[in-house]
Amino acid sequence: MLISGMGESSKEAFDYLKKTYEHPVWTEHEQRALEVGGHGGMDYILNSRMIYCLRNGLPLDIDVYDAAQWSCPIELSALSINTGFMPVQVPDFTRGDWNKTKGITFAHK
Repeated sequence: MLISGMGESSKEAFDYLKKTYEHPVWTEHEQRALEVGGHGGMDYILNSRMIYCLRNGLPLDIDVYDAAQWSCPIELSALSINTGFMPVQVPDFTRGDWNKTKGITFAHK
């Protein structure tokens, strides 16, 4: 990957992109998240964000539709296995409203 003004080193390019685009939530919690563990620190990040939002009366980052979508692969995989590994359609839990979302925002107080 070539980035203007950089050589061909993919590590150099990766480090540049990481420094440039790293999310402030990760920057703030990175050290503790990596110490506690769990999916490379993301379990800690998700839990700390949920607690932050609840304590501050803010909307959660993950809504009921996300929760359903994240949880359904277990049941859908079992259904596929029990039907001879046939493909299984993933339900649209939003009934088409997913495309009305006006972007993603993260609440902060």
